[in-house]
Amino acid sequence: MGLACGASAIFKMNIGALRVRLRIPENHSLKGKRMVLWSVTSRVKNKFNVSIAEIEDQDMWQVATLGITCVSNDSRHVNETLSHVMNFIEANRGDAEVLDYEIELLNAL
Repeated sequence: MGLACGASAIFKMNIGALRVRLRIPENHSLKGKRMVLWSVTSRVKNKFNVSIAEIEDQDMWQVATLGITCVSNDSRHVNETLSHVMNFIEANRGDAEVLDYEIELLNAL
């Protein structure tokens, strides 16, 4: 999005990315995996203002990797939001167990 003629502005955009790797030990089909991931992603979307999608391991039945992003003008808000999302996933994961996760913060001007 451009600036109006003659206008000048400096804006800050902070982007946070959370990568969560899950294991679904009792699952034996891609359909079952989709049901578990739909449950996790829909609950996260309903509770937090973030984007979430499966980003890796789409063909594996018992492993899933989710990518979650948050954008704000406040880096502390981004970090707190993604930390809350991770805590929520760990507490409400259903049939999945968290194997690993990482949070990365990017500052863009």
